Amino acid sequence: MGIEELLSEYRPADAAEAADVARLRALVAAEPDPWQRSLPLHATASALVVHPESRRVLLRWHRRQQTWLQIGGHGDPGERDPLGIALREGREETGLTDLVPWPEAGLVHVVVVPVPANDTEPAHEHADLRFALATGDPAAARPEKPDAPLRWVTVPEARELTSEDNVRETLSRIPARFPR
Repeated sequence: MGIEELLSEYRPADAAEAADVARLRALVAAEPDPWQRSLPLHATASALVVHPESRRVLLRWHRRQQTWLQIGGHGDPGERDPLGIALREGREETGLTDLVPWPEAGLVHVVVVPVPANDTEPAHEHADLRFALATGDPAAARPEKPDAPLRWVTVPEARELTSEDNVRETLSRIPARFPR
């Protein structure tokens, strides 16, 4: 499913998210490939990985941002399916091979995130489409690289660990999805 289809079924939670959704829609309307990293604003896909049984989430240390975040990132050339990108990134960054959309394949959050410049690219923005993915085998999680450790934590612990308000907002939407 492409960005337009996902957004047609999505309802933003507040005015700030509605503005971010509007920016993403404008990007999709204006650009044949909204995933191009060369665009000042481009689409990305990410997910909070959850273990429903223990009610924990998996965070990944991001060296560039110097904080704990969800998994995810850029589409590879030719990729257009946001959920597929989040699943691929999830497998690559965590080693978890059993990831599935949880509890369904819909969006959890849409947010435009500023990304600071570094030695290889200028400051830009990510229009991030966020999902929830579940694993049944949390012990199988393995970091992609040594400087990107993974950590299973409760949602309140995750809210404390991250320095990003936009991630805290995504985290706030997870507890309602856990089985009662």
